[in-house]
Parts: sequence; structure tokens; C-alpha cells
Amino acid sequence: MPRLCVFCGSNPGTDPACRAVAVELGTEMARRGLGLVYGGGDVGLMGVLADAVLAAGGEAVGVIPEFLERAEIAHKGLTSLLPVASMHERKALMSELADGFVALPGGYGTLDELAEALTWTQLGLQSKPVVLLDVGGFWDRLHEFFDHAVDAGFLRPAHRALAQRATTVEEALRLALGPMPELPQKWEERDGPPPQP
Repeated sequence: MPRLCVFCGSNPGTDPACRAVAVELGTEMARRGLGLVYGGGDVGLMGVLADAVLAAGGEAVGVIPEFLERAEIAHKGLTSLLPVASMHERKALMSELADGFVALPGGYGTLDELAEALTWTQLGLQSKPVVLLDVGGFWDRLHEFFDHAVDAGFLRPAHRALAQRATTVEEALRLALGPMPELPQKWEERDGPPPQP
């Protein structure tokens, strides 16, 4: 079964449209036979999304650090809940399980997950689409920052294109399941081999 990893807030946000889009996304994923991979919580948009997938008969796989599971925010009704030792392991396992990524509105955690997915793709560590599903212009300023980073010479236009933008659930799913663009190697303009980690 194809799966999409969805990053989203552990808070519901103040705009009711965020909740509505999370429900629409989860319902449509289940209808299309797409499994959900997400952070495993039952709070905020995370819980709304997972509940929508499950209510529509879909698969919902949660990946949650043990300290958050102990804090009792884990969703108890998931198809599968996978505890891990750390936030780093959570992101790595979510990436391993997913065929693409969609980011709904969220805070620091969502931004962290989104940035890492984009960075790993830029570096060639994975080849999976990354889509920002906009709700009411939520991602506008982040896209402005990406454009600014291109203008300032810190981000190449081909890599800027990795942060794909969608304004509807239909568009987000099409992009997240679509082909990856041909990307230049991150270090190809450098003299000599890439730096060692």
C-alpha cells in the first residue's frame, strides 16, 4: 500500500479551515487506498487527521517518541503505533515508511520535519515529493523566505522547486504521488569532492 507522511500541528490552530482540510485530506487518502504515516498523536490536527483516516476505513501508522507516549498523547486507536527512542529516529522511520510528504499547518515540530524532508531530498538521501498544503495562506511567508534564499544565493532554483505548493487536497495528493524532478547534485559546482560528514 502506498503511504504518505503528513506533518501537522499538535494544536488545532485558530482557523477552522485547518481542521476541515485535515478531515478532507484524511478521508480522501483512505478513499484512494493511501496509508497515513504521521507523528502518532491524538491531539491537534494530528488527531483530527488520524481520526478522519480511520473513520473512512483507512490505515493510520503513528511513529511516536517514547517520552511523548508516556505523556499520554499517543493515539490509542491506530492501525499501528511504533514507539521510537528519539525525535531523530521518529523522522527517519517516518521517511522510511512513506512514499511522499505533505505538510499541513503547524508550529516548530512541523517546520522541523518539513525542513529535514526537504534537506534529505536536496542531498539525495531520499527521492520523495514534498508538498506544502496551504490553508488560508498559512505557508505564504515560508515560500517568500525560500524565494529570498534563492535571491541571496543560498538556495539553487532547482532545489527551491522541491518545496511544492498545493492549495487543494486534490492538488496535494497529485503532487505528493507524482514524479520527482531531475535535480542537480548539491555539490556539483564545488571544486573537489563533497565535504565528509
